[in-house]
Amino acid sequence: MERTGQWVASQEIPPDLIVEVGEAKFSLHKFMLLAKSNRIRKLILETKEVDLSRIDLSDIPGGAETFEKAAKFCYGVNFEITVHNVAAIRCSAEYLEMTDMYCDNNLAGRSEDFLSQVALTSLSGALVVLKSCENLLPMAEELNIVQRCVEIASAKVCVEANFPSRSPPNWWTEELTILDITFFEKIIASMKLRCAKGLTQASAIITYTERSLGHLMRDHSGNGVKPLDLLESNIKIQKRELLESIVALLPSENSALPINFLCCLLRTAIFLRADSVFIMELEKRISGILEYVTVDDLLVLSFTYDRERLFDLDSVRRILSGFMEKEKGVPVFNPGEFKEVCSTATQRVAKTIDAYLGEIACYDELSISKFNGVAVLVPKKARKVDDDLYRAIDLYLKAHPNLDEIEREKVCSVMDPLKLSHEARVHASQNKRLPVHTVLHALYYDQLKIRSGVDDHAVPDALTTRNQLQADASLVKENEALRTELLKMKMSMADMQQKNQATTSKSSVNKKGTFFSSVSKKLGKLNPFKHGSKDTMNMDDGGVDLTKPRRRRFSIS
Repeated sequence: MERTGQWVASQEIPPDLIVEVGEAKFSLHKFMLLAKSNRIRKLILETKEVDLSRIDLSDIPGGAETFEKAAKFCYGVNFEITVHNVAAIRCSAEYLEMTDMYCDNNLAGRSEDFLSQVALTSLSGALVVLKSCENLLPMAEELNIVQRCVEIASAKVCVEANFPSRSPPNWWTEELTILDITFFEKIIASMKLRCAKGLTQASAIITYTERSLGHLMRDHSGNGVKPLDLLESNIKIQKRELLESIVALLPSENSALPINFLCCLLRTAIFLRADSVFIMELEKRISGILEYVTVDDLLVLSFTYDRERLFDLDSVRRILSGFMEKEKGVPVFNPGEFKEVCSTATQRVAKTIDAYLGEIACYDELSISKFNGVAVLVPKKARKVDDDLYRAIDLYLKAHPNLDEIEREKVCSVMDPLKLSHEARVHASQNKRLPVHTVLHALYYDQLKIRSGVDDHAVPDALTTRNQLQADASLVKENEALRTELLKMKMSMADMQQKNQATTSKSSVNKKGTFFSSVSKKLGKLNPFKHGSKDTMNMDDGGVDLTKPRRRRFSIS
């Protein structure tokens, strides 16, 4: 073919066919193309034109550049097959029907040999071929090129993750960043089928996310983020779809992903206005490992990219609520019902939250409800001392000097003055920004210490002090109850005396009536005419009952 092509060129035989591929036009010879391409042969034979001189192949995979290589192959001109163009050459050979069934040792066989023997023998080669398939769909999938590349790449990634062949050990994660999100999803899905570790999947996803989302993930200082507000709507849509696809790929193991990465991803999702399903998924993942969070991680969620104003505190509250529910299994909106002993993770989170409140307390747009809304989610028993929370409250009162007494008391209501250290109590007793009620509580603690006659290091803890206060309050309640009981007894005695007097007077009247009635009854028994008129002259003495009559007792009450 090479000699034939040289002969055609040397004889200066005029071309008899023009092939159009897009805007490019190729002047070629029919007999050179017919020898290798069955598709061109069909087009020429099946045409109704007497002498076909022009054909259009604009829909050939790979475009004009790939057709040029196919034409060179027909003319026997040498050209180089590489990992970058082998997929396009293979697809164009299939399109032009330049197969071994039509002609031995044709272009399809040559490109297939290069794929299997060279391109797909290494991870880099397989990924480059897969990348080149992005513009060759769907033919690249029909020829099974995409699936072969995915399987080989995922297999080699799993091997490299467990047994690195070069340094740095995670070099393969950078190789995956050249892929489109569609092919990257196929790689991760194939890795999951091969039971790849969650850390291996996470490494690939983190590197890919940082490369694909760029400064949206990395820049938190405010430098170089001015174009963010000027992002075109279509760019935002593309970034949002990309982020949602990445969230769907995250491994199920929360421990595989660093919390800083999840916080950055959540902030980006909120900025791009991603679907609420993906935002809730990220919040759930963060709450699952909140014990490892730092103040900087929470600040990432709270501020805009330029760090000029507060961005979102609702996510922080939902994350903290989810963590407390996981730790205690009770609704977090009633923190007073938490158990006496809190876990180490809860205590660590409480300390971080107090420090976080101190960082955001100086911003004017932070309302009392938002400040307290975050603080009250932490159970009071999770704080051994309230010094960090007192610092945050003091900073808030200093940044908001126009609050009245009631508002300042509302801010201080989240703090327990009895759990302050000696230094904090001394500072609080002299702090004019605190409400009087809070200062008095702090001073009462010191007074109780003086009355106890112990030094500062042996001062009872806040629980003992609170118990003492409760005992004092209970004594006061008992005294009040006794006074009330005595008053009731006095009133009862007075009522009883009145009733006794009334009863005595009534009894004296009844005594008189009873005496006369009893006398009259006795006299009535002596009446001979009680049972009617009788003839006493003819009465028989024997008929008279001379037995002693029955005596009846009549008592005088």
